[in-house]
Amino acid sequence: MRTTSSDRLDDADGSAGTWLVPVGGAIALIVGNGPVSVFAFGVFMGPLQSEFGWSRASLSVATALCALVSALSLPFVGLLMDKFGVRRVLALGICLFGLNVAVIGQTSSLVWFIALTALTGAMGAAQSPIGYVKSIASHFDRRRGLAIGIAMSGIGLGTALVPQYVQWLIGTYNWRIGYLGLGAAIVVVAMPAVGLLLREPNVHRQSGRSSQGHGLSLRQAMALRAFWCIASAVLLVSIAVNGALVHVVPLLVDAGWTPSSAARVLAAAGVAGLAGRLLAGYLMDRVFAAYVASSFFAIAIAGLYLLGSHSNPVLGMVAIGLAAGAEVDMVGFFVSRYFGLKRFGQLYGVFFSIFTVGAGLGPLLLGAAFTRFHSYEIGFIGCGLALAIASVCILAVGPYSYGSPRDASAGASAV
Repeated sequence: MRTTSSDRLDDADGSAGTWLVPVGGAIALIVGNGPVSVFAFGVFMGPLQSEFGWSRASLSVATALCALVSALSLPFVGLLMDKFGVRRVLALGICLFGLNVAVIGQTSSLVWFIALTALTGAMGAAQSPIGYVKSIASHFDRRRGLAIGIAMSGIGLGTALVPQYVQWLIGTYNWRIGYLGLGAAIVVVAMPAVGLLLREPNVHRQSGRSSQGHGLSLRQAMALRAFWCIASAVLLVSIAVNGALVHVVPLLVDAGWTPSSAARVLAAAGVAGLAGRLLAGYLMDRVFAAYVASSFFAIAIAGLYLLGSHSNPVLGMVAIGLAAGAEVDMVGFFVSRYFGLKRFGQLYGVFFSIFTVGAGLGPLLLGAAFTRFHSYEIGFIGCGLALAIASVCILAVGPYSYGSPRDASAGASAV
């Protein structure tokens, strides 16, 4: 009996060695760009305001510029990974990212603080999901969603653990030691995972049209409706979800919570994000991904209401965390199913750039809204509208272009 390349890839989906790839990705992404540059930043806001008197809007400029620099860097990093391999680029990026974060703690000037924080957008671009998802997509097909979900669960763990770690460093020492310890953790946690567990993408494995050698260029992808539907949804959800996540600690402190209690609520979002990544990955292997995405966006709308109204902030953060976890997971899955793997690194870099722009704009817009209205109410209403529009966009994406016949038939009923 003849064994096809698709059969070989499905067999590889179940091998113990192959599953070490998403496990390695999960470990490394605990200290990825998201947990470090977005979620830990909210914990630093209070101490920086207390010591220097910097406003939340001014501090939010730093995160916005970080997102902008990262957005500009990500497609280039993806292209480098397509050309030179994943592990080499990751190793260099991890070292530069850790050093950059540690140096932030040595500044006392707002201008230098903003500049160094913005620089982490470039230094940390490699320590985003790009390389990890690229490797996973080439080693998995039938269980690709679950494998991506396992790797992305590291971001959920990081969202839960990194703010707690930083809060402990700040409480025990000070915010400067917080940045130094955070920079050290990036190198100590991520480097062994990349060196021992991650594999380079396998360019010889193929699975029908979703092979490493098949797929669209960036220009070809941009000519499709699916590209713009996905891009719009990613941007809007990133603005809404990341804006709420960054500002939850100061929001709750204003409402009378202690900083440590507020950080624990953020940890609940991280745990929910972990669950959201695994659940979304599992479901996308079985249900048309656009249906899965829109369901998670609806959950986030409910979470914004619970958080903004203070009726149940913990449950609200759990709901928002579920959506935050699912969104990052979905980007890699959508790219592989709609545009193939030939230029996966570059295309994923573009979409993650869009996500990163939203991650910077969200905190900036909510910070500006708070400064203008002295309340988060208007900002949260805007976030809810953004999520509703994102649901419409993602449901208009159309059927898969690169997937199994079962996948294609699942998506065909959506159009």
